[in-house]
Amino acid sequence: MPLPPRRGKPLELRVQRQILWVGSAAAPLRNISWVEVFRLKPAWGKAAVYFLLLVAIAFLVSARLDSTDGGRGPAPGVLILFTLVIVCAVLLWSRKPVLVVELNSGSRVVLTLPTMDELRAIAGQIVYAIDHPEYEFSAVLEQYNTTNNFGSVVNMNGGRGNAGIKL
Repeated sequence: MPLPPRRGKPLELRVQRQILWVGSAAAPLRNISWVEVFRLKPAWGKAAVYFLLLVAIAFLVSARLDSTDGGRGPAPGVLILFTLVIVCAVLLWSRKPVLVVELNSGSRVVLTLPTMDELRAIAGQIVYAIDHPEYEFSAVLEQYNTTNNFGSVVNMNGGRGNAGIKL
């Protein structure tokens, strides 16, 4: 059995003897019911929170600047434009490419990588391994997101008694 991924280290995904290993988690290939690569939907809730927070800060700064310069500066417009740029950036960066492997039990393994092509290649290898029992492969997944401080790039949900690993 492989060692669990350590903080900040790459995660190994491999198929060996009809078992899919994701780090130290194992799933038999015959239990895989669904493999798909797609982009997650934008985080609208997170963007809305940022928008409201930045608008409140913009109004506070605008009120402060209006009291010091007599209300003649372009500060409110610039601050609102800055707020919209930040919100758009949050929406664009929250669309991560993901590979989802769902098992018959309803549990899922979600992997993230920087490009869709890398994920499609891994998905193709997993599907090929399901039809060809002798096929084995290994891939090393590098962590690319800055919000995950725990080291792995896998999120497992569902199953019996599985609380999951939250990213």
